[in-house]
Amino acid sequence: MNTDAEAFIVAATAEEAVDRLAALHQRATSALRQALMRYLTERVEPDAEQRRLFRYPELRLTHQPQGRAPSIVRAYARVQAAGAYSATVTQPQAFRRYLLDQLRPLMNDFNVRVEVGVGEQDIPYPYVVEQGDELAGSGITAAELAQVFPSTDLAAVSDDVADGLLAWAGAESFPLALFDAARVDFSLRRLVHYTGSDWRHVQPWILLTNYHRYVDQFVRHGLERLREDGRFVRLVLPGNVVIERGMAEDEARALVEGVVWHRYQMPAYHLIAEDGHGVTLVNIGVGPSNAKNITDHLAVLRPHCWLMIGHCGGLRQSQTIGDYVLAHAYMRRDGILDRVLPPHIPLPALAEVQQALQEAAAQVTGEQGEALKRRLRTGTVLTYDDRNWELRWAQERPLINLSRAVAVDMESGTIAAQGYRLRVPYGTLLCVSDKPLHSEIKLPGAANAFYERAVSQHLRIGIAALDLLRGQLDTLHSRKLRSFDEPPFR
Repeated sequence: MNTDAEAFIVAATAEEAVDRLAALHQRATSALRQALMRYLTERVEPDAEQRRLFRYPELRLTHQPQGRAPSIVRAYARVQAAGAYSATVTQPQAFRRYLLDQLRPLMNDFNVRVEVGVGEQDIPYPYVVEQGDELAGSGITAAELAQVFPSTDLAAVSDDVADGLLAWAGAESFPLALFDAARVDFSLRRLVHYTGSDWRHVQPWILLTNYHRYVDQFVRHGLERLREDGRFVRLVLPGNVVIERGMAEDEARALVEGVVWHRYQMPAYHLIAEDGHGVTLVNIGVGPSNAKNITDHLAVLRPHCWLMIGHCGGLRQSQTIGDYVLAHAYMRRDGILDRVLPPHIPLPALAEVQQALQEAAAQVTGEQGEALKRRLRTGTVLTYDDRNWELRWAQERPLINLSRAVAVDMESGTIAAQGYRLRVPYGTLLCVSDKPLHSEIKLPGAANAFYERAVSQHLRIGIAALDLLRGQLDTLHSRKLRSFDEPPFR
């Protein structure tokens, strides 16, 4: 039986709902953390009453249509059928902007009742342990803690809503969001592990790359923005190394040089803006497995867009090393998502992203018309899981020929598929670094000259495209990414 503190209470405003979510989450995590520390120091187990506190808050929305449904063109913050929708919520204070952006239009445009209370989903104890230092030296194993406290139950964590595996027909209640609290917490911890920085630093505009040289240019760009653009307040490097606006140049350079980024599998760099619309760059390394891994976790932050900016092999004789490829279609031969998103499912090019990338390329290169067309080729990008696909050229040639592919890489198709699957706007702009079918390969000297010339410009195009997209949020979150049975939250 719920106590008054646990009971579901109607919220009159979106702000009131988020405030109660934050209060309940704070109460639950504090109680779990205190009980955990007491067990570590005194071996005192929590009783049943205390255990009831270790649960996520839950947000419920009940829709009762009155009259004709409102005519709304936005792709999110809308309900498609009468009924009850719910989701457990974690870290509501950190997700405050996102939650308000979803709740305000829902409460304004639809006849909904919004309630907040304590749900039935336990908070696993690892998600309230920040660094793990609390457990060191206690002599207590993780297996023992799992017998005393709620632990991670991966059988209960899934992407069934995103993958369309949830049966909506005849259901008593529907999901309010793509991810529940346990799935979000799972990914927040993985982000820290892989990127080497606190997940709270990740910005809603994301660049993904497969070469560390882009990192050097991004750090240089970030330092320049801190000096010249008042919108940006800090640059966060792997290991949570922070460079604040106004810091002396020598001190900032020393911090950059001291970063041990190689400790992390996919190091992330965050240029943080005061208005919340900064840019994050993640060096995901090479291969579709890394691409799926990091986007699985970034998706729970509900970013506005992610763009792949990396290198590719050019497949056409007319291409020149240093040319750009703007993907408008993907031939997926990576295999990694075939079970949940078969390769015969088309991935639509998002017009807003395509136009922004092309316009940004024109701005940065200064080229227009035919000159830009010679430098920027639009076409199909082929993504493999095998770096040595050329050894199967005789077998692969007919498919490549049929697809009219103009470039080949190992990440772009996976990243686009993940954006489609997880409802995150996506795009790809690659730079031709070699032409494996035309005996133009990256020899060391030529490669270094190419990198010096091309990487800086390529990165600036990606950042300029994100700047253009910031002004198009209403149309960027496209209905092309929404299915028939879709939760109200983006």
